[in-house]
Amino acid sequence: MVNEFENTWAIILGGSSGLGLASAKKLAENGMNICIIHRNTRIELPEIEQEFEEIKSKGVSFLSFNLDALQPEKRQEIISQIKSEIGSDKVKCLIHSIAKGSLKSMTAENSLTNDDFILTIHAMAISLHDWTKSIFDAALFHQDARIISFTSEGSLKPIPNYGAVSAAKATLEAISRQIAAEFASFGIKSNCIQAGVTDTKSLQLIPNSEKIKEIAIKRNPFKRLTTPEDVANVVYLLCKDEAKWINGTIIKVDGGESL
Repeated sequence: MVNEFENTWAIILGGSSGLGLASAKKLAENGMNICIIHRNTRIELPEIEQEFEEIKSKGVSFLSFNLDALQPEKRQEIISQIKSEIGSDKVKCLIHSIAKGSLKSMTAENSLTNDDFILTIHAMAISLHDWTKSIFDAALFHQDARIISFTSEGSLKPIPNYGAVSAAKATLEAISRQIAAEFASFGIKSNCIQAGVTDTKSLQLIPNSEKIKEIAIKRNPFKRLTTPEDVANVVYLLCKDEAKWINGTIIKVDGGESL
């Protein structure tokens, strides 16, 4: 079998769980080398290391950094290390799966503040541009690179306690489109995946998440939630040669939930 991803890497921001981890596993299964940047506590690390061992078992090269991807100096430190580790290989895919933000109500006693919005939008949107530009400046991108980020229906529809994240997702989509336009001449394509409701750790942090899941199952024509593997399959498809003309769009991966 020909390895279509030979000598290429995926850099995954927030790849220790959820959509990022599922994407790492899927790409590794198909021969892409994996670099995961994550931020986890010591207590969480044993379970995460087991997941990483599964990725390594696919026979690909693997790097991981348990560092804050949102700090400029850490970002540069990581990219310098990646550059020295991967040699002449190139970054075929950058996946943005950072889920860090405020889930406060606008009207509660401890309500959303400007700082909450700024933190959330920086973490979940602006960091996509930061990492894209830093990897680009380091000349690490493949001549046919793919940038993939994860948005949600909340970018268009109000959801209780989701105000800051909703603003971040809308910003993320705008940045993704701009990258698609301005980096196209360098062979870089940028797209967002709008996943249906997926039972991840990030979802479980949202107040009334059980109710959200219940409603999603009722709405979905297939009467089930979206899985991380459903999303990872589309990440893989977007990295294939046949997807090189998909650029600057939002792809729904929800089984028809948003209908």
